[in-house]
Amino acid sequence: MKKNIAIVAGGDSSEIVVSLKSAEGIYSFLDKEKYIPYTAIVKQKEWYVILPGGERAAINKNDFSFYEEGTVKHFDFAYITIHGTPGENGLLQGYFELIGIPYSSCNPLVSALTFNKFACNTYLRNFGVRVADAIRLRKGEIYVEEEVISRLGLPAFVKPNDGGSSFGVTKVKKPGQLQPAIEKAFEEGEEVIIERCITGTELTCGCYKVERKEVVFPLTEVVTKNEFFDFDAKYNGQSDEITPARIPAEWREKVQSITLRIYDILGAKGIIRVDYILPAGEEPVLLEINTVPGMTRASFIPQQVRAAGLDIKEVMTDIIENELKKL
Repeated sequence: MKKNIAIVAGGDSSEIVVSLKSAEGIYSFLDKEKYIPYTAIVKQKEWYVILPGGERAAINKNDFSFYEEGTVKHFDFAYITIHGTPGENGLLQGYFELIGIPYSSCNPLVSALTFNKFACNTYLRNFGVRVADAIRLRKGEIYVEEEVISRLGLPAFVKPNDGGSSFGVTKVKKPGQLQPAIEKAFEEGEEVIIERCITGTELTCGCYKVERKEVVFPLTEVVTKNEFFDFDAKYNGQSDEITPARIPAEWREKVQSITLRIYDILGAKGIIRVDYILPAGEEPVLLEINTVPGMTRASFIPQQVRAAGLDIKEVMTDIIENELKKL
């Protein structure tokens, strides 16, 4: 019997636009011979399933069920593709744990940790992973601009500590730009990080592990004429994404090895994507970890799957079946 799969999209942040595109991608990737996919929209005050005819069916939050043609339908698996809260920070993962529905991404603890960039990088630094120096600010916290610049130098990046898709990110080049950049970042989250700018080749690497199998994808090199890999560079074609990356084999293998090690250190689950800067002649520097990476046809993971000569449908099946076996 075919399994009912919820592709859980939406969310309560600016990243909802990306989430909905990722849901379309996952819907197209899933094996329709094995699964019956439904897009389930989860927003703060609105939870509903989009039925095949386009109608909406309200989701019962007690068990994530819904009615279709007068019959109660239950989901066998949830593929989470909400970028931002509540799908990337552990909240939705905790909900699915409570009601007993297997899901695609990391557990609540790992999701919460990786969503907080500063906490995650500080944690991984203790395991020898190289990260950029950074300062975290909470709302209302006092900082001295001269001390920040003295420690981190300029240019520096100001970004939400708990957001993604480059919303609220500014590359600060001059002292007077710091405060407006901080205010902009606070519009997207409760915490802000100011991070030292590391120059080099920007890389990203995806991987996943299931029972008796680990897969690390080819690296993608990101080249943009913009100041940094911002929203327009990511989603409006203002960058070149080159897979596999044009770097020596020794550095490619190094980044892939670090990616798999980070997966194990965290105890990750499902597909993750890890972003790096590779300074010339130096060890890679971790930027951040995405436990709910974008899954549009143009996103990094599908690109890397194709470059590896793999079938994205089989990768999706790996993720789903690995969790269903545990029931």
